Amino acid sequence: MQHWLILTLGFLAQGLFMSRMLSQWILSEKSRKVVTPALFWQLSFVASFLMFLYGWLRLDFSIMFGQILTYFIYIRNMQLQGDWKKLFRPIRYLLYVFPFLVFIYSYNNGANDRILLFKNDLIPQGLLLFGMVAQFVFVLRFVYQWFYSEKNKKSILPLGFWFLSLIGSSLILIYATIRIDYVLLSGHFVGVIVYARNIYLHFVDLKTQTTQG
Repeated sequence: MQHWLILTLGFLAQGLFMSRMLSQWILSEKSRKVVTPALFWQLSFVASFLMFLYGWLRLDFSIMFGQILTYFIYIRNMQLQGDWKKLFRPIRYLLYVFPFLVFIYSYNNGANDRILLFKNDLIPQGLLLFGMVAQFVFVLRFVYQWFYSEKNKKSILPLGFWFLSLIGSSLILIYATIRIDYVLLSGHFVGVIVYARNIYLHFVDLKTQTTQG
C-alpha cells in the first residue's frame, strides 16, 4: 500500500481519538466535573480498529500491541453502556475475531513475517522495546478503568485513569519523536493537554464536594 494511504489511515484514527477526547473534555468543562459520554467509547473503538491496521501496515508491532490490549476493553465499556448490542450480530462476531484474523494472516509465511514484524530495520530493537513499554503503560489506564467500572457496574473514568494517561502519553511522545511518527505525535501532543486538564477538573470537583459537604 502506498505510504500516503497508510498515513491517511493513521491520521484518521488519531483524528477520531482526538475527537473522543475533545468531546469528553467539552462535556466535562460544561459539567465542571469529569464525565464519561457513550460517544467516548464508540469513537475509541472505531479509532482503535483503524490504528491497529495502521500499525500492521507500518510494520510497527508496538502500535499493534497497544491497540490489541485496549480493543476489547472498548467493547466491554460499550456493553456496559448498552451500545454494543445495537450492532448487527454478525458484525459483532466479526469484530470480535478481527485482530486474530490479522495475526493469522500476518504469520501465514512463518518466519519471514515474524522477521518483518519484530525485526524491522527502521525500528531498532531497543526503540521497539521502549515503544512497547510506553504502549503498555498507556494501556494500563484502561485496565485500571475496566476494573474500576466493573466494580461500580457502570462506565467511569476515574482519576487514576488520567494520571496513567498522562504518563503513558508522555512516553509515547518520546517514542514518536525518535521514530519521527507524525501520526503519533499529533494525537499524543493534544492528549497530554486534555489529560492534564481532566486531572485538574477532578480536583476541582473534589474540592467542590468537600466544600458542600
